[in-house]
Amino acid sequence: MSELAQAEEESGRAALGRALRYLREKAGKTLSQLAAETRYDKSYLYRLEVSQRLSKLAVMEDLDRYYGTGGLLVQLWKVARREVFKDQYKEFMRLENSACVMWMFQLAVPGLLQTEDYAREVLSAAQTNKGGAELVEEQVAARMSRQDILHRTPTPHVRVILDEVALRRQSSDPKGWEEQLEHLIEVAQLPSVVVQVLSFSAGVHGLMGSHLSVLWQPDGSSVAYVEGNGFGELIDDPDKVTSYRLAYDRVRDLALSPSDSLTFIRGVLEEHRS
Repeated sequence: MSELAQAEEESGRAALGRALRYLREKAGKTLSQLAAETRYDKSYLYRLEVSQRLSKLAVMEDLDRYYGTGGLLVQLWKVARREVFKDQYKEFMRLENSACVMWMFQLAVPGLLQTEDYAREVLSAAQTNKGGAELVEEQVAARMSRQDILHRTPTPHVRVILDEVALRRQSSDPKGWEEQLEHLIEVAQLPSVVVQVLSFSAGVHGLMGSHLSVLWQPDGSSVAYVEGNGFGELIDDPDKVTSYRLAYDRVRDLALSPSDSLTFIRGVLEEHRS
């Protein structure tokens, strides 16, 4: 497929769009014919071909069956999906850098509150390629530089709700974990930072299984970023952002107060030292 070969240097979404157009034209179908035979809207199929939309997985599965391409479109879709997540995370970091208010719910110690040694262990654990030590060091440096956000002027107002699991899953280095807990206590006492703990006793809640960040910009606009195992989604739809804000409010209602949370973290630190 010469068309597909040309797509190798393009983005994943562009490669997928090019493949869809190539397969349709090779089959001798117009967009109208394809829409009639697959029951997908013609304008929707067009937007897929020109890389304006990224479909759901089921659509690619349907089109793979239609063209008899043995999963090719699904594989291209997976590549494009990973690229979209990376682009969304880059946009999230840009918005994070200019945010005036930041709310976070985290199942692990967030990057903004990590020590360098703890960040290095976390990023090393996520590294799947051999010889990635240099890449890890670059990622650690980038993560540490992000923490300047907490000390910039004007200083953003930051609220972090930590699930108790974040405080119970300690690192492999006892000394490093002690320093991480000490750092949490120190940061929690910054005037612009509030840290709360959602203890196991709070029971089930609406944010189990994912991290959530809600950011407000100086102009009053807000976005939500939801992140889980292998995915991340930046959300700017006002109704959806409001829904996540309400979910965050409910979790905050279940969390320990800031002062009780600080006492809780200190207790975890003392348990670790004993």
